[in-house]
Amino acid sequence: MKLKEIAHARTGDKGEISNISLIPYDEKDFTYIKEHVTAEKVRVYFKEICKGEVVRYELEGVKAFNFVLDKTLGGGVTRSLALDKHGKTLGMALLEMEV
Repeated sequence: MKLKEIAHARTGDKGEISNISLIPYDEKDFTYIKEHVTAEKVRVYFKEICKGEVVRYELEGVKAFNFVLDKTLGGGVTRSLALDKHGKTLGMALLEMEV
């Protein structure tokens, strides 16, 4: 199944870093996502654009995750030649991941 079937996402940026929040629709899917969507899997999934480390933060209290992808936005908003300089589409891309 695709991740979008059990979660939604929101994306932000800070310079060269993309930040993807991943929130399950149902809290019961938090553990499943925790087991199947690791920082390493996200790094490999975005290997074409993510040239740095990926860190996953688990927000147990709100049953959500935050993935921080370093060296991902082509130099940041003021330097990037990408169409999506802020990386806003990366959350939607992550939701296409098979889990």
